[in-house]
Amino acid sequence: MANETILLIEDEKNILELVKYNLEQEGFRVLTASKGNAGLEMALKERPALVILDLMLPEMSGLEICKTLKRNDRTHTIPIIMLTAKGTESDKVVGLELGADDYITKPFSPRELVARIKAVFRRSQEKPVEEILRSGILELDMKKHELRLKEKPVEITAKEFELLRVLMSSKGRVLTREVLLSKVWGYENSVNIETRTVDMHIGQLRKKIGKEAERIVTVKSVGYRFDGE
Repeated sequence: MANETILLIEDEKNILELVKYNLEQEGFRVLTASKGNAGLEMALKERPALVILDLMLPEMSGLEICKTLKRNDRTHTIPIIMLTAKGTESDKVVGLELGADDYITKPFSPRELVARIKAVFRRSQEKPVEEILRSGILELDMKKHELRLKEKPVEITAKEFELLRVLMSSKGRVLTREVLLSKVWGYENSVNIETRTVDMHIGQLRKKIGKEAERIVTVKSVGYRFDGE
């Protein structure tokens, strides 16, 4: 994990310098850009191990950069962590829809950001089990990393896929938001992380699986369970 190259695209100088310093202290090689166009160009050229992407950037927005990287065959597997301002709920949702792996809201602590980065790296290094999980008309293909409804592929993000895998594998057990954060995002101190992350991903996942969304049951004040067959 150390010595991996991280690209930080952020136009606020104090945040850029603070994050860069803390990541370098952790042993990462850090590239920086303060404008959208330059950041995208650097990402395409350098193909870093991970991109930290501010949404509000001059010249080109973070959402546009995210969309471009995820649609490019050479960069679509690069994990992206978005930096968002408070009150930009719709942007977070769009970013996750475009394939971003996680988001963190400003202001944030460098320690939390480092934890998120390490969690993303851990998840990306794990190999999926080669099997298919089935429930009703839902099929989750581990080998192809594909969700199908009535054998037709449904486009979902990497995090939505992993979240559904964990829920389906739980065989009806209730999983708290903290447990889901730990299993899906890999956070070591999940109780200190914003559990809203789980709710947002659940909401987006439900929209994509239509009537099968009823299988993802909200257990009030606890978490979620998956009702299979």
